[in-house]
Amino acid sequence: MYLVCGEALFDFFSEDDADGQASRVNFKAIAGGSPFNVAVGLRRLGIEAGLFGGLSSDYLGQRLRQVLQQEGVRDNYLQEFSAPTTLAMVAVGANGSPQYSFRGEGCADRQLQVEHLPVLGDEVRGLHFGSFSLVVQPIADTLLTLIRRESGKRLISLDPNVRLNPQPDIALWRQRVTELVRHADLIKVSDEDLHLLYPGQSPESVLEGWLQHRCQLIFLTRGGDGATVFSRQHGSWSAPAVKVVMADTVGAGDTFQAALIAWLTEHQLDSVEGVQRLARVQIDELLTFAIRAAALTCSKTGPDLPYRAQLD
Repeated sequence: MYLVCGEALFDFFSEDDADGQASRVNFKAIAGGSPFNVAVGLRRLGIEAGLFGGLSSDYLGQRLRQVLQQEGVRDNYLQEFSAPTTLAMVAVGANGSPQYSFRGEGCADRQLQVEHLPVLGDEVRGLHFGSFSLVVQPIADTLLTLIRRESGKRLISLDPNVRLNPQPDIALWRQRVTELVRHADLIKVSDEDLHLLYPGQSPESVLEGWLQHRCQLIFLTRGGDGATVFSRQHGSWSAPAVKVVMADTVGAGDTFQAALIAWLTEHQLDSVEGVQRLARVQIDELLTFAIRAAALTCSKTGPDLPYRAQLD
């Protein structure tokens, strides 16, 4: 079982009003949040998963819990709070790339404290961390405590997934990511994230530095240009994107992340030792599988992550 740690929220997508009335804005709300998406994505790919995070007792929070239950994500690691549910207002650009504006100050997903940290049994093979839960308090310090506690004991994956709207201090992001990469075995990061975190530095120089710690594999996603893998043992190489009719890229990175974990689990390599002994041909299969999965999500509107049968 894989435990995903972080926020759950609702993405609000604006829709065109057929009547054209400026006084009315229509929205379509879809359950989301990067960690939420990864947990759902793992279940759809056939992997046992749970979500460790804070959910609101309000209507939207209970809808989030309902979605998790319907998808088969374990909810026994969730903590419930009377604070509201975070809302993410999403505007999708002409190239399908989303722009986010968050309403999250004081919301339930941020309320996790160190005393809420669970005791993990042997059934938890690994943990995933990512997105703005890494930098907003008090959950940020709670997750940092957890990743320090479990590093080296279970497979740790990380996706910075930088979102400046909930936390605009890029220096704080950089400081926290620098700390977290010391504890991760597997990292996924987008070229956009690296540009925000380290402007003026080449991705290669940054990621080679990350590999000097315990990390074995880093996957750099480049949108329509595919992805590049950096392996401590086998060097670096790239694979092209799969061409699809683009709807939007919402959830594509989360799909890529879930696919990485799913492939490792299917091949019984979802452990610290398993990632360390991966052969180059296996890493190439892993990279290709994740790219194919992400492409399927890009062909659909919103974070509609694929099912395992769709990738056969």
